[in-house]
Amino acid sequence: MRAKITYFTLAAVLVVYFVLVGSRGVLLIREGTAVTVVLGVSVLVLPMIGAWFLWQTTRFATHANRLAAELEAEGGLPVDELVRTPSGRIDRDSADAVFAKRRAEAEESPEDWRAWFRLAVAYHDARDTPRARKAMQRAIALHTPGNGRTSARVPRV
Repeated sequence: MRAKITYFTLAAVLVVYFVLVGSRGVLLIREGTAVTVVLGVSVLVLPMIGAWFLWQTTRFATHANRLAAELEAEGGLPVDELVRTPSGRIDRDSADAVFAKRRAEAEESPEDWRAWFRLAVAYHDARDTPRARKAMQRAIALHTPGNGRTSARVPRV
């Protein structure tokens, strides 16, 4: 719950920032000179990129949470079988062993979103965030038939 509160607080701060920067861009455009118009348009691009990124990230998190809830309802969430150090960090060898098991599971069932979800969790536990995100994107794409993605666009890990 704490992570959600932090996320939404930061998202709200970003939205305020986008509005403030966007208003400055509009003011520059209204000034009317060639330099201020070009500068104003340039200033408007940054909040647009930021808003797009925020939207994509929120959408991704929403879809991933939906998959987690469905998998939990089925009793299929991966069991935490990782060995931890006294400080609470995940032991690397333990994470590698679990990862190998999850990767084999995903290779055996490449069209099963559940296997890709579990693989994403294993990537995350192994601290490989980019691959964790791609695996989760694949799980989301496999879970959501007819979402506009073709199999060629589904991320491969």
